[in-house]
Amino acid sequence: MKTLDLTFSQAADNLACDEALLDEREASGGDEVLRFWSPKKYFTVLGYSNALKDEVRGTGPVFRRCSGGGTVLQGPGCLNYSLILKIKPGGPLDRIRSTNEYVMQRQREALAKLLKKEVSVRGHTDLTLGELKFSGNAQRRKRGWLLFHGSFLLDFDIARLEDALKIPEKQPAYRQNRPHASFVTNLKVPPSKVKEALKKIWGAEGKLTKVPRERLKALAKERYSKKEWNLKF
Repeated sequence: MKTLDLTFSQAADNLACDEALLDEREASGGDEVLRFWSPKKYFTVLGYSNALKDEVRGTGPVFRRCSGGGTVLQGPGCLNYSLILKIKPGGPLDRIRSTNEYVMQRQREALAKLLKKEVSVRGHTDLTLGELKFSGNAQRRKRGWLLFHGSFLLDFDIARLEDALKIPEKQPAYRQNRPHASFVTNLKVPPSKVKEALKKIWGAEGKLTKVPRERLKALAKERYSKKEWNLKF
């Protein structure tokens, strides 16, 4: 597995990069990838099938990703990771549920060792400290490869969530309809430490030197920058 620590200035490029990496691996194979990126500006990202009117309260920029899961507010103090993993028939990544279990248990173990605290997997793909969520995750699958990605709240302005996002109708039972400020928490650790913990648990060595920039730019232009994609539901 190779590491790619790459943040683009435009939200559309950052979202397109994940899909471009997945498409390239599906078409041509290659090393598995662990990518990191950290947004400098605030913007909202809908899960693939989420409806804008049901999820978003604010008026800032809104984008849609290629994976499922809930709607999130991105911005400073948030660290994103993306795993591009090969699906081996009969292996733990062969099904959606087993993939969630396999990846989330690794993530839980990495963060528990780093924080020296008990970390739990709640809902399908949330990581929590007690009842407070600090990471949400989702996946997108193709025939031979998958994208599994998520966010860590490290030093995020949680108060902004109330202005940007509605409380979702679909929520894990442990949330109990709590407002955002009572549901999530920051880890208050440097992003470098989280990166090292994830690189260690996934055995990521060396850097990815080739990025599919043509595919990335095409996706950003034709999909992630278009209202027809971002606001289609």
